Amino acid sequence: MDSDINEQELLDLESKYCSYGDTVHYIEPSKIFESCNGSWLYDLDGHPYLDMQMWYSAVNFGYRNKEIEAMYNEQFNRLPQLACQYLHKEKILLAMEIARETEKRFGIRGRVHFNVGGAQAIEDSIKLIRNYRGGKSLMFAFMGGYHGRTLGCSEITSSYRYRRRYGHFGNRAIFIPYPYCYRCFYGLKRETCNYECIKQFEKLFETEYYGIFDPKAGEAEFSAFYVEPLQATGGYIVPPSEYFAKLDKILKKYNILLVDDEIQMGFYRTGKLWALEHYGIKPDIVTFAKSLTNGLNPLSGLWAKEEMINPEVFPPGSTHSTFSSNPLGTAAGLATMQYMKQHDLEGSVKEKGRYLIGRLKVLQKRYNVIGDVDGLGLALRIEMTRSDGFTPDKALADKIVEEAIKGNIEICGKKYGLVLDIGGYYKNTFTLAPALTISYEEIDIFIELFEAVLKRCGV
Repeated sequence: MDSDINEQELLDLESKYCSYGDTVHYIEPSKIFESCNGSWLYDLDGHPYLDMQMWYSAVNFGYRNKEIEAMYNEQFNRLPQLACQYLHKEKILLAMEIARETEKRFGIRGRVHFNVGGAQAIEDSIKLIRNYRGGKSLMFAFMGGYHGRTLGCSEITSSYRYRRRYGHFGNRAIFIPYPYCYRCFYGLKRETCNYECIKQFEKLFETEYYGIFDPKAGEAEFSAFYVEPLQATGGYIVPPSEYFAKLDKILKKYNILLVDDEIQMGFYRTGKLWALEHYGIKPDIVTFAKSLTNGLNPLSGLWAKEEMINPEVFPPGSTHSTFSSNPLGTAAGLATMQYMKQHDLEGSVKEKGRYLIGRLKVLQKRYNVIGDVDGLGLALRIEMTRSDGFTPDKALADKIVEEAIKGNIEICGKKYGLVLDIGGYYKNTFTLAPALTISYEEIDIFIELFEAVLKRCGV
């Protein structure tokens, strides 16, 4: 390949030969990066960009993490490829680590099943539930929830735009309002609502005519509820502390399984291995992906309770992918699990998150277009609004992203870029997922960069 090809030539080739369906062109022209390290990406000219979304949390432990890469590289030189119907020790050890750590946290014995991406892990969980529940296929999920874009996953992802072109594959979920207290679905205030959202959900089970439950048989038509402990793509929304305990009580009463989607929030993003730990309840299934390999390999998986996944009820061949549990992925996953054990992530993520949100709160007081700042650990949100502090301002959020990615924000005589991601119901929320290894100095640089961009955008 021609190493002298320039950026414009690459963009011209991309526009001619690449499908836009497997990527996004939210920014024009799209940015091309050449290298990475720690919290930083570097473009073709070597300019640094502070990454505050880390590939949607796929790189929790920093780009080019030497401790994780070392085990990955050793595996590459020894056993990089193996058909998944055979065993290798890294798969067994990784499954053991995840199962033991999950049992330690929830007190439930279970097994681990691997696949190649987050959507595939969700698809496998749907199979697992349908098998366990005798084919019962209806699910609950949240408004604002995101669980993937495959045909099956789009049925439980709330956004209609992911289904619009393709029709229905199975059974579209019933979507329940997420406890998004800043913009309450019921127009109430957190301090005085008395969990109206929970009351409304429980009301669905009062009579057969609400289409959910048969009181005479004592049976719900729905088999599971897919939850995100913090709503990710929906805008990094942190629910009230008692919400999930109250929800879980209803699910247990009506024998509905709880599926914990940790694909974005797992592996210490919130300061816990699993974000659901913050709420004191126990899942039936946990799905995970992204940071399992720190982004080095597309490996995902699920953990499920023993009675749902043991070989007698979920035998060999129940689901399959050629690259599931591939040796490079399981080696990277095992290295990631070891890395988490060797570093006090629970403590450091909590402290860094407290520091970052404190600095953001100062900015919020200074700029009335920052309507909401919230977060848990190093999963934080900045919701941009008009000057009234509430009306969503998507145009401002888009403008900030466009200015930040130009790579010409000057601080102390040096030019930087800033990588931001937009989420939320109104696409006006910056979802911050910095590397868990980010330094306090880098946090300070981010605040300077973000404020500089605000001023550049006329705020």
